[in-house]
Amino acid sequence: MPIARLSHDGRHVDIAYAESGEGFPVLLIHGFASNKETNWINTGWFKALAASGFRAIALDNRGHGASTKFHRESDYSLDAMAGDALALLDFLGIERAHVCGYSMGARICCMLAMGHGKRIGKAVFSGNGWAMVEGSGDWAPVRDALLADSLGEVTDLRARAFRVFADQTKSDRKALAACVASIRQKFTLGDLGKIANPVLVAVGSKDTRAASVSRQRISGLSIERARICRAAIAPSMFKGYYPIFALVANTCAKCERYAQTRKKQ
Repeated sequence: MPIARLSHDGRHVDIAYAESGEGFPVLLIHGFASNKETNWINTGWFKALAASGFRAIALDNRGHGASTKFHRESDYSLDAMAGDALALLDFLGIERAHVCGYSMGARICCMLAMGHGKRIGKAVFSGNGWAMVEGSGDWAPVRDALLADSLGEVTDLRARAFRVFADQTKSDRKALAACVASIRQKFTLGDLGKIANPVLVAVGSKDTRAASVSRQRISGLSIERARICRAAIAPSMFKGYYPIFALVANTCAKCERYAQTRKKQ
């Protein structure tokens, strides 16, 4: 497994990644407590994107997978994690890429689109909708569950689910506890209005964790060429990736054709 030894914002971080295929790059950013294998490789996204003519790149976010584990909350701002993604693109010699993020990864993609739109082509925010503006509840129980000595001490249902998931992925729970305490910042309407890239927002119609994705709300933010979809996926962090894959891949292809058409005008 390749490791990119990166340095930005005065800190060093090792970011594990995988890549496959040739063509326009698509950077895949996984969700909280997951990793590149669980979100992208084992579910078939990685292989399918490469087979569809893209250069698929998936990373392990800091604190996750085989990347550097920090145990201080201050090391897990969304700015820092978006910086890791940009630094990885620099490391790979990539000037511009599409980005696709799931859940926490969607937040990171949103940061990239808001602050570094020229470095990305099109963006997919999956598994995270209006919760990025309104919030998605109290995450302190999740942090406490990750630090608990045993699962038996955890009574909160959402917290138990994340504790079980963290154990299944053999995660560093102290690193995840520091991460979850630092990445819950909300975006304002003004923040989202800075996005000029084409965006696909994809949220499961039964996914209560991601909250709603409203065409009326999103369309009022002046996000250029935003598309909304409600995929029929289960409200589970373990399932539900395949139903929206075809849409995501098709959207990337359409975006490429759109860009070529614009160049000719």
